[in-house]
Amino acid sequence: MVVSGQTSKTSGYSKVVKASLIGSTVAGVVFGIYMQVMGMIPVLASMLGSESLVVGWLMHMMISWIFGLGYGAMTLFSSRYYVLGVLHGVIIWVIGPLMVMPIMMGMGPMVGAMFESAQLMSLITHLAFSLILAAVFSRLVHRHA
Repeated sequence: MVVSGQTSKTSGYSKVVKASLIGSTVAGVVFGIYMQVMGMIPVLASMLGSESLVVGWLMHMMISWIFGLGYGAMTLFSSRYYVLGVLHGVIIWVIGPLMVMPIMMGMGPMVGAMFESAQLMSLITHLAFSLILAAVFSRLVHRHA
C-alpha cells in the first residue's frame, strides 16, 4: 500500500530520473558531435568489435545516460547542481578516459598521464558535458517544482 509520503518521494525520484535522462541526452548529443568531429565515435564502436558509427553513437549515448543517472543520484544529497556538475565531470573523467576506456583497449589505466595536454582537454570536455547536464537538469527540476 502506498501512503502519501511514499507517493511524493516516488514522484520526486521519477522527476530526478526524467530530468537526468533528458539532461544527459542533451549533453550526450552535444558532446557526441564533438567526439564525432574528433574521430572518437569510431573508437567507441571498435571497442565492441564494430566499425559502425551507429554502434559508436549508441554506446556513447548509453554511457551518457548511465552517467546522467549517476548525476541525478548525486542531486538527492545536494541541490547545488552546478557544484555537483563540476564534481561529476571530474568523476566521469577519471572513470571513463583514465580508467575504463584504456583498460578496454588493453592499455591499462592512464591515471599517471592525467596532467598531459590530451587528458586535460578530456577533463574540459567532461566538465562541459556535466555542466550542460546540470543546466538542463536545473531548468527541468525548477520548471516542474
